Amino acid sequence: MATLKLSAIDDDKPVRITVDLPAGLHRDLVAYGEAMGRAAEGGSVAPQKLIVPMLQRFIASDRGFASARRDRR
Repeated sequence: MATLKLSAIDDDKPVRITVDLPAGLHRDLVAYGEAMGRAAEGGSVAPQKLIVPMLQRFIASDRGFASARRDRR
């Protein structure tokens, strides 16, 4: 089985926003959640639970953003 970039999803107090996703991206999120469920030998993860950790991982790995953030401080 493939190694996924996301692991466990933290349960944190959310801030509600509304986002419109393309249907293809939603299908990919559903498939990713199913893959996480198979990797953890549990049920699938709901697509809305994947968005935050994916964005966090993306921002944490963006060197250009980290550099701009350091320069701003």
